[in-house]
Parts: sequence; C-alpha cells; structure tokens
Amino acid sequence: AAPPNVLIILADDLGYSDVGCYGGEIKTPNLDALAENGLRFTQFYNTCRCWPTRAALMTGYYAQQVGRDALPQVPGGAAGKHVRPDWAPLLPELLKPYGYRSYHSGKWHIDGKILDAGFDRSLSMEDHDRFFNPKRWTLDDQPQQAIEPGSDHYVTTAIADHAIDCLKEHAAQHPEQPFFQYLAFTSPHFPLHAPAEDIAKYEDRYAAGWDAIRKQRWERMKELGLINSPLAELEPE
Repeated sequence: AAPPNVLIILADDLGYSDVGCYGGEIKTPNLDALAENGLRFTQFYNTCRCWPTRAALMTGYYAQQVGRDALPQVPGGAAGKHVRPDWAPLLPELLKPYGYRSYHSGKWHIDGKILDAGFDRSLSMEDHDRFFNPKRWTLDDQPQQAIEPGSDHYVTTAIADHAIDCLKEHAAQHPEQPFFQYLAFTSPHFPLHAPAEDIAKYEDRYAAGWDAIRKQRWERMKELGLINSPLAELEPE
C-alpha cells in the first residue's frame, strides 16, 4: 500500500484527562474532533516525563535502553549527559529509505543534531523556561537571534506555524513523497505561560476549587465511558 503521511503531536507533560475528549474542562475543539473521528486509548502507558518520552517515542526503545532514564544499575538522564547508542537511530532515519521527508517543529531534548538524525527541516526551541521572547532557538540547526521583549512572539504559536509552513512547502515541492511531521510543543510543561486573552477566557474557571473541579471532571469521564472506577478519597494533606 502507499505509505501514509504521519503527523505526531506531542504535548509536553500533559495529563491525559486535561483535554476535552478525555473529560477536561479547557476547550480543545480540534483535538476533540480528531478523537471523534479516530481512537481514544483507555489502556495505555507512558514515561510521565519529558526527555524519556521523547527518546522512547523517537527510537522505539525503553528510555533506559538508550540512556534517557536511570535505574539502580543503569545510568541515564537528560540529553547531553548520555549518548544514545548507535543501534538506536531515530524514526526519521528509518523512514528515509521508504521515501519520507521528515520535519521537526518545537522542543527537541534528544541528543545530537536534528538534521543529522534524519529530519529535513527543523525549528528547535531551546528555552524550556519561557514561552515569550525566546533567547535560544535554532532553524535547521542554525542558531538564531533572540526575540526581543515587546514582540507578540509566543512559542506555542511559532511552533505550530512552522509545522504548517513545512507541510505547505512539502505539498508544493514534494507532493510525490510521504511526510513525517513531528510537532513537539513545549506547552504545557512548567512554567505555564499563556497569552493574556487565553488567561482572561478562563480567569474564573477554577474558582470553585480543586476538589470541585476534580469531581466534575470525574463525572464527565464516566459519562464518556472512559472510566468506571470510584472517585478516590482525598488524602488529609
């Protein structure tokens, strides 16, 4: 069969019930539409953390196998401290023989240069502690000038725009080839920085208190058929 186009969207440190299609109270209509016309997993596992997730997703190995997480007898950690083994290439390198062009937009946090790993284009946001006016970012592995304060540059929007530009370019210049687009948002990794208009939209959303919001979300998840377990008791602290 003809090889499919692939788009992977990674939201950094997102709780699975945070999005609307899993019972969340923040509006996520586009993700909800994807879920409505696709699949929602109800039995799944992940590493629960940033760089182990990326390593496992891009290599197909457990994070500990490729030096991205530690065990008592296995060293591992963040990108730059431990080198990924030669026998663990990233997904774009494996896709290239099948004619794929690969694009990366967003956070990297994997060892090595991005284009060397098989990607054809890349926007990498290296500031993981800010969502406005990034100081460290690269375009196709080339360092770029810092974005000056006072601009309307917001990292989440910039990452999405780059992915759209890559796919438009692909459609115009390489329509005969399949694409792999890795869209890796920094958000909602701490710190949570949002545009003022988004903050205003939800200013009173959590005024009822964490315990009330928690119960409401649980009720929605039951209605969606995602869970059938009782709501856990709150611990005293």
